[in-house]
Amino acid sequence: MKKLQYNSPAVLSFFLMSLLALALGQLTQGWTTWRLFSVYRAPLTDPLTYVRFFGHALGHADLDHFLGNMLLLLAIGPSLEEKYGSGPLLTGIALTALISGLLQFLCFPHTALLGASGIVFMLIMLSSLSGMKGGRIPLTLVLVALLYLGREVYSILFVEDSVANSMHIVGGACGTVFGYAAARERL
Repeated sequence: MKKLQYNSPAVLSFFLMSLLALALGQLTQGWTTWRLFSVYRAPLTDPLTYVRFFGHALGHADLDHFLGNMLLLLAIGPSLEEKYGSGPLLTGIALTALISGLLQFLCFPHTALLGASGIVFMLIMLSSLSGMKGGRIPLTLVLVALLYLGREVYSILFVEDSVANSMHIVGGACGTVFGYAAARERL
């Protein structure tokens, strides 16, 4: 019988921490989801404010929200982790969480943010850059960016829901910057 392999430590650890956050949220009837895994305007004297700048990426409102993000994370993440390495990918995840958490805190004081969709969109944009060679811009990046940005802008302007489309754009921008930075290192 074959043994299971923990083949993608950063992605699998992120998945397991998100699953734990979801379970804790269910067990505490949302208390941990609000206090630890959602970012919102709170006093800077509250030490949990700083935890939430990162922790919001692990939190999810419910199982459907969790599955929607985790299926994409698990489909895209391992190949990117293999290409870029666990450390750099984890750094990209942490920076995307911090940047989106800070922007949510500063720019949207009356709403909360939770979920890994910014991380997922970072991975999507990073994936579309993975074929970049010789400083040339891959056509896949242009198409993904146009479709992705078009959908997000449309949603911001015309769809009233609780989706943080602006933070999706932030995640996509982080993935693009990370991808270009990684490509420059390889040249």
